Amino acid sequence: MQDHTNDPTWKQAVAGSQMLLVAFGALVLMPLITGLDPNVALFTAGLGTLIFHIVTGGQIPIFLASSFAFIAPVIAAKSKFGLEETLGGLMAAGVLYILLSGAVKLRGTGFITRLLPPVVIGPVIMVIGLGLAPVAVHMASGRAGDGSAQLVPYDTAIWIAMISLLVTVVMAVWAKGIFRLIPIMFGVIVGYILSAFAGIVDLTPIREAAWLAVPDFVAPAFSWGAILFMIPVAIAPAIEHIGDILAIGNVTRKNYLEKPGLHRTLLGDGLATSAASLLGGPPNTTYSEVTGAVVLTRNFNPKVMWWAAIIAIVLAFVGKFGAALQTIPVPVMGGILCLLFGSIAVVGLNTLIRHQVDLSQARNLVIVAITLVFGIGGMAIGQFEGIALCAVVAIALNLILPGTREAWGKAIYEQKAD
Repeated sequence: MQDHTNDPTWKQAVAGSQMLLVAFGALVLMPLITGLDPNVALFTAGLGTLIFHIVTGGQIPIFLASSFAFIAPVIAAKSKFGLEETLGGLMAAGVLYILLSGAVKLRGTGFITRLLPPVVIGPVIMVIGLGLAPVAVHMASGRAGDGSAQLVPYDTAIWIAMISLLVTVVMAVWAKGIFRLIPIMFGVIVGYILSAFAGIVDLTPIREAAWLAVPDFVAPAFSWGAILFMIPVAIAPAIEHIGDILAIGNVTRKNYLEKPGLHRTLLGDGLATSAASLLGGPPNTTYSEVTGAVVLTRNFNPKVMWWAAIIAIVLAFVGKFGAALQTIPVPVMGGILCLLFGSIAVVGLNTLIRHQVDLSQARNLVIVAITLVFGIGGMAIGQFEGIALCAVVAIALNLILPGTREAWGKAIYEQKAD
C-alpha cells in the first residue's frame, strides 16, 4: 500500500481537486433540482466535510455533500411549508443524527440493527429512488420537475436527454480509471453542448453575474409540521452513512466503527447537515463516489479531503460559476437523473438481495409491500406522507409483526451459525 501522508502540499491539493471533481456532478445536481443555490451547496459541502473531519479527528478519507435521499421531501416540503421552514425541518434531521450518535455511544450499535434491519432499509431506499422517477421523466421530456410547465419543446428535449443519458451510461460502464468515476460530468458537458446547438441555453445569467459574490445564504425557520415531515426521512441516509463508513473501512483495512467510532461519525454527519441547513444548503451525506475514487487512486490520506473541502468553499464565492451551473437545461439533468434515481432504487433492492431476505415470509412480504405502495403512492396520514410515512410504517411493522429473525434474511443466520 502506497503511503501518501507525506506528500507535498501541492500534491495533496491536486488530489483534493480530483476528489471534488468526482463528487461535483451529484453535489450540484441536487440543489439544481430542488431549487436551492448551488454555490451555497458547494460552501456547505466544504464546511460539512471540515466539521466531519474535526469531529472524527481527521482519520477517515471521506467527503460529505448534497444527499439525494432528501430530493423528494425537499421538493414536497418547499411547496407545502416554504423554503425557510423546509430548512428548519432539515436541521431537525441533522439533530436526529446527533441523537442517534448519543444513543450509539450509550447503548452500542445493537439497537440500530434491531430497529433498522434490511427488510426495513431496503424498501425505504427503493421508495426514495422510485418516488423520484416522475421528476426524472418530466425533466427529460422538457417539463419542470413537477410537470407543471413545458420549458423546452418535447421533440428537442427528449433527444438531448437520451444522448446525455447514453453518454453517462457509456462512461460509467466502459470508461477507465478516474473517468469512470465522473460519468455525470461527461453527460452534462455533452448535453450542454447539444443544448447550445439547439438554442435552448440562455447565457444571460452568466454575463450578468459578478466574478466574486457571496453565496445566497438563507436562514431557517421552524414549525412542527415541517420538522415532523422531515425527521423520518433521515433514517435512510443514516443507514447509508453506516454502509459508507464500512465500505471505506474495507478499502483502508481499518475498523472506523471502533475508532473513531460510529457515534463520532454520526455526530460529524449530523453537525454537517445541521450547519448546511442553517445556511440554506442541502443536507450532507457521505459520498460513495469519492470512496470509489479513494479505491482507484489508493490515496488514503484524509488530508486530501480537507483540500477538496477548501476548494469547494473557494468555488462557492465565484458568482459566474454558480450562474453557469444554473443555465444547465432541464432535459440534460432529466436524462442523467433517469439513471441516478434508478440506481438509488437498485441500492435498496441490493440490500434485500445481499442479506437474502426471504420475501415468501408473510411478515417480510407485508412490510415491503405496504412500504412501497405508501411511499411511491404518496399516502398521507396526519403530518406524515410519502417517504416519511413509509419509513415510520416500515419500522412500526417490523417491531409489531412476529419473527424478528426473518427481518435479517438468511445471510445473518449463516454468519451466526459459523
